[in-house]
Amino acid sequence: MTSKLLRILLASTVFFAITALAQTGSAAAPPGSSPTPTSPAASVPATGATTGTRVGTINIEGAIFGTNEGRRDFEALQKKLEPKQNELKSQNDELEALKKQLSTQGDKLNEEALGNLRKQIETKQKSFDRSVQDAQEEAGNQQNDIAQRILQKMAPMIMKYAQDNGFGMIVDTTKPWPQSPILWSDVEKVDITKPVVDAYNAQSGVPAPASTGTAPKPSTTKPTGTATPKPSTSTPAKPAPPPTQPPK
Repeated sequence: MTSKLLRILLASTVFFAITALAQTGSAAAPPGSSPTPTSPAASVPATGATTGTRVGTINIEGAIFGTNEGRRDFEALQKKLEPKQNELKSQNDELEALKKQLSTQGDKLNEEALGNLRKQIETKQKSFDRSVQDAQEEAGNQQNDIAQRILQKMAPMIMKYAQDNGFGMIVDTTKPWPQSPILWSDVEKVDITKPVVDAYNAQSGVPAPASTGTAPKPSTTKPTGTATPKPSTSTPAKPAPPPTQPPK
């Protein structure tokens, strides 16, 4: 599954999770009932913010992959995928050896031997391509399962943090400008990725993985010498996005 598709699915999950949470809160009060009077102090969010006019940002992918639970589960998935990675590498090495043989010895083979070699390459190429596609789909499904599960629990935290801190809108900055509508932002003042990750870790109770660094971010790379990609989870993800810069 491509990173673009993953972002679309994650965005959909955020939207529906937050919408459901908002609807649940609205349904809690009977129709026509009056709000319970509160003291001025009680009406102020916990952090002291008094309005909901601020615009905040969050790197959804960075938040998911930055949680202890996300790091743990994606590292476990990477280890689980290693046998398939090795299998695909072996198939690719065998295929490249045949192509090299065709390139270096093709003009020395008779017509029958040349035809058999080409047929063998074609057959193995088709088999390899099918294996890569199947591996990508399987890895993508498992990656998405992890991300969806974490995000469903994280979405209410995002909403609560935004409300408590006077944010009227939270924008996903997973993609940099110009793919994202955010041209520039002061990350230290408006980005909520880290506090949301910290809150998630505190609530989940999952300890940080023993390995150093951040969890590898699911992605796709190409096996050497071929035009067909195979799944890989080797690209590290940053828990928070850097500020985007306007074009010069």
